Amino acid sequence: MDRILIADDNLQITRIISGFVKAAGFEPVIASDGREALELFHRERFAVILLDVMMPYMDGFALCREIRRTSNVPIIMITARGEDFERVMGLDIGADDYIVKPFSGEEVMARIRAILRRLDRSSGMGISRHQLTVGSLYIDMDNALVRINGQSVSLTKKELEILYTLAENSDKLYSRETLLGLLWGYDYYGDSRTVDSHVKRLRAKLDAFEHPDWQVKTIWGLGYKFEVTGHED
Repeated sequence: MDRILIADDNLQITRIISGFVKAAGFEPVIASDGREALELFHRERFAVILLDVMMPYMDGFALCREIRRTSNVPIIMITARGEDFERVMGLDIGADDYIVKPFSGEEVMARIRAILRRLDRSSGMGISRHQLTVGSLYIDMDNALVRINGQSVSLTKKELEILYTLAENSDKLYSRETLLGLLWGYDYYGDSRTVDSHVKRLRAKLDAFEHPDWQVKTIWGLGYKFEVTGHED
């Protein structure tokens, strides 16, 4: 039975979510603070992790960063109503989705199912089936490897998918909505800021390496494309 980690110091919230998780055929595992959640993450495997932003000992942001050092497990952040900065921050550091309080158990399970469907589609379509070389850039989807001039670049699964999609179709413009549909699924509950956050984080990692022969380019108001510049310094 797949396990879902629920990290929240509000006992009432964890009880409600646990009931819906059990009814859906998953095993809920509860952590009442960030430190306990991190220990559980290192000991066990989870299909999805729910993280409240405000928790004792280690908040949801710090915990998300720690998890993203070693894992691409789907993470859903639980944020306060009206706190846009929390949602943006969560997406920037690697969360896959967010839920705004107050929420219903049905909404939580809908978001969990949406994430798991996207993972199933990625596996079924064989998203990790190709190798691609564009100038100094090498991508191996089968082994989740990216190299620039032979140097390894550490990317999350979603960053890797974005880069591969853009590089495979160089000079093709992708709107935020198109990328959202292709890589997150049309049943995704987020918005285009999700794409912006992931591309921003992807570009920061890529720009740590010299690559004058190509770039991930923003076309303001329209979207993104992978542009081959045709020269190296």
